[in-house]
Amino acid sequence: MTETRLIPADLPLFPLAGVVLLPGETLHLNVFEPRYLNMIDDVRRSGGFLGIIQTRPGGSFERPGLAPIGCVGEITAFEETADGRYLIALHGLTRFALGAELGAIKPYRVASADYAGFKEDLRDHHEPHVDREAFLHLLLTWLQTEGLSIDRTSLEAAPISTLVNQLTMKGPFSGGERQVLLTAQTIESRLELIEDIIAARLAASASGPLH
Repeated sequence: MTETRLIPADLPLFPLAGVVLLPGETLHLNVFEPRYLNMIDDVRRSGGFLGIIQTRPGGSFERPGLAPIGCVGEITAFEETADGRYLIALHGLTRFALGAELGAIKPYRVASADYAGFKEDLRDHHEPHVDREAFLHLLLTWLQTEGLSIDRTSLEAAPISTLVNQLTMKGPFSGGERQVLLTAQTIESRLELIEDIIAARLAASASGPLH
């Protein structure tokens, strides 16, 4: 198990709009912007860790505002394409609170990261005690309402914790909703938030447009 002391205190940042990474999950990225190609080169030479963090309104195009919490990813797969892009896979390790940014010593952003509030992220994840059948019924109803294709067999076979985290990362949520789900302290609280969002969406769909 990776320990927080092995993860750098000063973390290279990969800001992305509408994208979050969760501990224990995998994020695949297609990297093409020169400064982030540079970052991946540096990260691969120095331990393989970088911070995935959402952008938020404010700042400039080159330096947008950043969310207060992100997640450390460790590069577990790397491929360079013929046209110079990097295809990487990141394994989520632990969330972090964003600290002060370092001076412009690199073309990409680097900031101090505080891991103190997320020690549980590095421990073995557990399955929440929930009514699985009720949650799957709610989830399937919502996905059908959204018009999304569903592999029902895979859905029903997956652990609830995996469903919750994959929904957080890939479900039809806004960037703001993803950020709220990312910051949930436990898998149970993240599940409750997802249920609340889905219930609200279904209620709005049932009521129809206002005239």
